[in-house]
Amino acid sequence: MSARLRPASVLPILAAFVCGLVLVFGAIVYFTARSGSSVGPAIAAVGGPFHLTDQTGKPVSDQDFKGRPFLVFFGYTHCPDICPTTLFEISEVIKKLGSDADRTGAIFITVDPERDTPAALKDYLSNFDPHLRGLTGDPAAVEAAIKAYRVYAKKVPLKDGDYTMDHTAVVYLMDKDGHFVAPFNLKQTPEAAAEQLRRYL
Repeated sequence: MSARLRPASVLPILAAFVCGLVLVFGAIVYFTARSGSSVGPAIAAVGGPFHLTDQTGKPVSDQDFKGRPFLVFFGYTHCPDICPTTLFEISEVIKKLGSDADRTGAIFITVDPERDTPAALKDYLSNFDPHLRGLTGDPAAVEAAIKAYRVYAKKVPLKDGDYTMDHTAVVYLMDKDGHFVAPFNLKQTPEAAAEQLRRYL
């Protein structure tokens, strides 16, 4: 014959059950919080080694920018609007840095190495601040840089046989160790943007 549980004996069992649920729920919250969102790992994965050539024909790698904060922008010289506008805005920020401009860096990496030779980049960048360095290379080297910075870039054929490029239009702010900080905000005054960059000197 089975024994009936008295109300007094049921209470400890219920209490233990509830405590167990609380512990399980707490563990879920704890480990979810520790794992965080996908933003952290994604930020950590932006940037990395590259080996390219600048507009003077000089080999350049990510190591050349260690020890100073720098901005990175991907685009191409045949870009009709976004690229020249962004490079102009970066140039204005560099000018506001004054003597601190030599302690920072600004890189324009092409997504169109087929047309953007060092000579083409040199001619194009003559319209902007001389601190800007244009980088190109063989398609494999450029593709490696594109992947390192998680940039979207795609050739789009035109009806006349020519082509344009779709690409990510983000300016990346990198710290002195070459780690990605955040997208750099150019939708502020050049003075404010320059002060933001100075914080990482």
